[in-house]
Amino acid sequence: MIRFSPRAAAFATVLVMTPAVAGCGINSIPTKEEAAKARWADVQSQYQRRSDLIPNLVQTVQGAAIQERTTLTAVVEARARATSVQVTPETLNDPQAFQRFQAAQGELSQALSRLLMVVENYPQLQSNQNFLALQSQLEGTENRIAVARRDYNEAVRDYNTSLRTFPTVIWAKTIHGGSQPMQLFSATEAAQTAPNVNFDALNPAAPGAAPGGVAPSAAPGSAPPAAPAQ
Repeated sequence: MIRFSPRAAAFATVLVMTPAVAGCGINSIPTKEEAAKARWADVQSQYQRRSDLIPNLVQTVQGAAIQERTTLTAVVEARARATSVQVTPETLNDPQAFQRFQAAQGELSQALSRLLMVVENYPQLQSNQNFLALQSQLEGTENRIAVARRDYNEAVRDYNTSLRTFPTVIWAKTIHGGSQPMQLFSATEAAQTAPNVNFDALNPAAPGAAPGGVAPSAAPGSAPPAAPAQ
């Protein structure tokens, strides 16, 4: 009769049990966590792309002799706040940090929306090739932000569900005991206010004039503050 040492028997048991344990989803939680973090990196990339477009946008609007100092300043300040609030993959489970990040990005979306609504009253920008290029890039970036947020939310829901459902909840409470639910983007009013980048309806009746009901807040030729550096 063949006799096995206790060590060999233990090793054989591990070999037999490994496929069964793997089949119960022991690796599902870290796999889904990494997938959610990857989607978060996409979100950050698109928000950064939008932030990078803003200084050139502000300079282009200023260069067209548009006197909207207050509106331009609001965009610059909102951008500064948005870039100062960051959420890392390690803090995606921090509700307060995530809320601050979403609020700051939402404020920037609203500031951009107001700026782009105001400049519709200045037809001279319609022939500005740099502005038209920025219009196209901003529109594409806003679309990519929406897609990145959606993909991130889907990945996080999948991960969060694995922390609560059988059999992966067993591993969440034992082997992966440090795993915590991640935060989701909510459909706030600010988040839903994407900048309006359609300039087909420019008003040709008042070329170069300030928009009706909007009083310029600075003398002609005054420059808005420069956009903050990254």
